Amino acid sequence: MDFLYKLEGVKEHFIEVGKLIVDPDIISDMKRYVKLTKEYKDLEVIVQTYDEYKNTVENITSSKEMLANETDAEFKEMAKMEIDELSKKQVELEDKIKVLLIPKDEEDAKNAVMEIRAGTGGDEASIFVGDLFRMYSKYCDKKGWKIEIVDTSYGTSGGYKEIVFNISGADVYGILKYESGVHRVQRVPQTETQGRVHTSAVAIIVLPEAEEFDIDVKDSDLKVDSFCSSGPGGQSVNTTYSAIRITHLPTGVVAQCQDQKSKLKNYDKALSVLRSRIYEIELQKKLEADAEQRKNLVSSSDRSAKIRTYNYSQGRVTDHRINLTLYNLSGIIDGDVDEVIQPLRAHDNAEKLKFSEAV
Repeated sequence: MDFLYKLEGVKEHFIEVGKLIVDPDIISDMKRYVKLTKEYKDLEVIVQTYDEYKNTVENITSSKEMLANETDAEFKEMAKMEIDELSKKQVELEDKIKVLLIPKDEEDAKNAVMEIRAGTGGDEASIFVGDLFRMYSKYCDKKGWKIEIVDTSYGTSGGYKEIVFNISGADVYGILKYESGVHRVQRVPQTETQGRVHTSAVAIIVLPEAEEFDIDVKDSDLKVDSFCSSGPGGQSVNTTYSAIRITHLPTGVVAQCQDQKSKLKNYDKALSVLRSRIYEIELQKKLEADAEQRKNLVSSSDRSAKIRTYNYSQGRVTDHRINLTLYNLSGIIDGDVDEVIQPLRAHDNAEKLKFSEAV
């Protein structure tokens, strides 16, 4: 059990971090304090599991000693049953510890910004953007996450040409990052009169929400424009110039928000998305560097790749990255997205575990 030898060092580091997060000098450095607090919480789970593992091993040892010294047949049988149960628990805890020791991406605990855009397929693609937004809305509701719409561009026959929204909650980005890519739908469109199946595509981008101390965005680098908000069909929602578009001049990255009536609130939301998009540029550089060491099929976030197909006539959802096919399209579209995400996460963890054991 080579991996168990690492745990005493992990426990010592956990104690050190616990001392640091109450140090006044650390508390005054918000960026470092937030990082150490997150590290402390992550280490705490590992240490608690390790303590439980050690306690289980000690109980197995004492039960074996009792079995060796006991003469009463009934007590011997009880000791055997206890050893069997504890041995199963020991194996389960070892597997859990292996997964916990896999290096985590720093971004996984962050909130997320999700962008869903219509691709090929015209009106049908826009309608499917609306379907996917409802799917993720129901999924977030089941997870206890909060959704806040940032920007919308409506389709001419329903749905959205594009919708951007923030999602806040526990480990949002770490769970939803697997959704980035091209989602394809195969079904008979509402506008189809001859019953022919059409194929349309929608692109999804999931970004980790960047905090102020993640990215330093200077006011002098921003070009801010205001305009009237628009609704379905292009009609003006209000007559004031409350919608905000921000351009980051050094990178050319643009973000806008027209969801709020307040110009200040729209500015804050747009700036949050802008910061996340700039942060993602840096994140992609990091991912590309990591890919030189470890090729990861699931979390490569290749937006040009077709990652999933929703086939309505067969009631089928297929994730092409891990060759997963589920015949529960209605349930998944109704918010049971974990049926797809959990196998993706398990596959990703297995790949990371292989890599960590190889180095």
